Amino acid sequence: MSIRIVQLGSPRAAGEGTRIGTVRRPPRGVPKTEFASRDYYDVWLPILSPSAELMAQGKAADSAAAWEAFARKFRAEMDGGDASKVLDVLAALSQGAHFSIGCYCEDESRCHRGILRQLLAQRGASIE
Repeated sequence: MSIRIVQLGSPRAAGEGTRIGTVRRPPRGVPKTEFASRDYYDVWLPILSPSAELMAQGKAADSAAAWEAFARKFRAEMDGGDASKVLDVLAALSQGAHFSIGCYCEDESRCHRGILRQLLAQRGASIE
């Protein structure tokens, strides 16, 4: 059992399980009824996405230092309140179920889902 970290909209892998969208906004131009069939996500969980202000900062990060500033602030957003509890739940569920979380970005190393991977691993999640 494990969590797979994916790019939303990419073809699903065999046995991937439920796909959870950790994005601020649904895919543009795609009817809600087609989100799953077009390999975006089955369930939307925007609480695990950066705030709108922080997302703009991450998109504008044009250096390693700027990206690290974004990452530090995103970790702080995820560190308290409901987001932290959701991460704890997902880490626990990964021990007994297959599912995936993801974002639209092509490069995980410059995407909040890479940071989510780290945060889940710190909580003992089983990650594929």
